[in-house]
Amino acid sequence: MNSSVYFVPVNESDSLDLIQEKFSRLIDKSGCLSGSGDLKHAVIKIHFGEEGNTGFIRPEIAGVMCRKITENGGQAILSDSNTLYRGRRMNCRDHLELACEHGFTSDRTGGTTVIAEETADKVVSIPVNFQYIRDAKIPKLYLDTDVLISMAHFKGHLAAGFGGTLKNVGMGCATREGKMAQHSDLEPKVNMSRCIGCGTCVGECQVSAISLIRGKAVINGARCTGCAGCIAACPVEAIDVNWGSGATRMNEKMVEYAAAVLGNVPRSLHVNFAIKITAECDCIAKDDPRITEDIGIFLTTDPVAADQACYDAIVKQAGMDPFKIFHPHSDGNRQLMYAERLGVGSRSYELITVEP
Repeated sequence: MNSSVYFVPVNESDSLDLIQEKFSRLIDKSGCLSGSGDLKHAVIKIHFGEEGNTGFIRPEIAGVMCRKITENGGQAILSDSNTLYRGRRMNCRDHLELACEHGFTSDRTGGTTVIAEETADKVVSIPVNFQYIRDAKIPKLYLDTDVLISMAHFKGHLAAGFGGTLKNVGMGCATREGKMAQHSDLEPKVNMSRCIGCGTCVGECQVSAISLIRGKAVINGARCTGCAGCIAACPVEAIDVNWGSGATRMNEKMVEYAAAVLGNVPRSLHVNFAIKITAECDCIAKDDPRITEDIGIFLTTDPVAADQACYDAIVKQAGMDPFKIFHPHSDGNRQLMYAERLGVGSRSYELITVEP
């Protein structure tokens, strides 16, 4: 059975006001929020953008969804999780500060901006027993909601091929430990030339997997749980992930995490923005140029159909697959095939165009 995917076209020449109007019409025509009498609390998973990046969804556009939720009697929370890699999005304080700098404030969005916390009482371990992931580590914020709304900027990605809804949910709703499980099969590694033997990581480790030997930190792989707390704690950036390990399986792991999240929320809604389509992820700290013309906004309750419809439209518009050109060793189709196999959604869809 085909999933319904609602679509409104957007052009590069469209003003921000016009894009907001189009998005508002798309939400109304889809009926995705109508009759939501039980909608008291809605979490919108969105990327607030890396410092120096301009590809992220504008706060004013996110505000359209926030206001629609409010009109339906709900409270809108805009959220992202902390990153595994270093930067201002690695901890809640700096991440929130950056989100506000990018305009994600209540006066501009009408919602509350929150960074998902990862303390023990704020994380849920979901037993899934998939092929790769046995227990998915998810911040409670993304599960304790009446509806989880993914708002994703569709773009290329070095390891995943492309990133849309499945990546926004699978990678984006995971804790740092979950992100590490998706990126790597190994424990963090210590760069001995950088390590100063301060012992900060020793005190941070909750399972006593790190010790100081001859003035350097050493990680016991048999004890390490991969929580990645030591990476964030190290004051001289001497600990990092083996990013290449397990990269060929990252798409499948990411999908398994998405399945864990979506299988434990009452309902979900997925919006892909094929606007300023770039070769790289919004995590890249630069103003990445477009690789093809703007296409529009896709909205559906099916996460797989959301990405499939968006991907198909981009390939058709470009006359070739731009993601394979920029990332020849990463096949985003693996996400779609595996997600359908796991029952996350369907690759078959009916595109319903809403007149702009």
